[in-house]
Amino acid sequence: MDLAAQQNLTLVPPAQSLVLEVIYEDEWFAVINKPENFLSVPGRGEDKKDSIIYRAQHIFGEAHAVHRLDYATSGLILVAKTLECHRRLSEHFRERIVEKEYRAIVRGPYFGDYGIVKKPLRCDWPNRPRQQVCKEWGKPAETHWKLLNKELNSFCIQLLPITGRSHQLRVHMQSIGHSIVGDEFYDEAIDKGDKRLLLHAYRLEFHHPFTKAWIKFVSPCPF
Repeated sequence: MDLAAQQNLTLVPPAQSLVLEVIYEDEWFAVINKPENFLSVPGRGEDKKDSIIYRAQHIFGEAHAVHRLDYATSGLILVAKTLECHRRLSEHFRERIVEKEYRAIVRGPYFGDYGIVKKPLRCDWPNRPRQQVCKEWGKPAETHWKLLNKELNSFCIQLLPITGRSHQLRVHMQSIGHSIVGDEFYDEAIDKGDKRLLLHAYRLEFHHPFTKAWIKFVSPCPF
């Protein structure tokens, strides 16, 4: 085998590394169940190339990120298979006509059955990627929450983000004294027994970008 052939082989990752849990796929887009502690899009450097988009590009031939989930967050993520689909789905997100539901386990004493958090957020630049509440310079952010199940020192809650700011759900819950369990940035009570961030993108609903049908996808909560 000549050198050129060897170099080409190195560009193709092992087949087992390309496995994705595809919830739905058509000619325009795919819905993927992202595992926790995995990148949505490639980061900087070869060691951060592996991601949902990187694998989707090898599987589908073309793949574009419509939105992202934090590295630590699991659950449903949309991948467009054409640029036109990417444009249409991105417009849905900008216009906030996509329904998103998350599930989370939060710490603390009982704090009610439901509520709304409206606190502007901005990047905490000296401590990136951390975000912070900032009334003066922050961008508007709104989260609706609902209690689903009560345990000894924690609660399972439904989270409905009305806006889509970075780390929004994590900062909003921390700001009212109920950090999401396992959050390395905002959970002050985190310990070695917390194996992951207990935040999961549970449901997506939206109009199909081409057929216009209203469609719904659910990924059962893994915790």
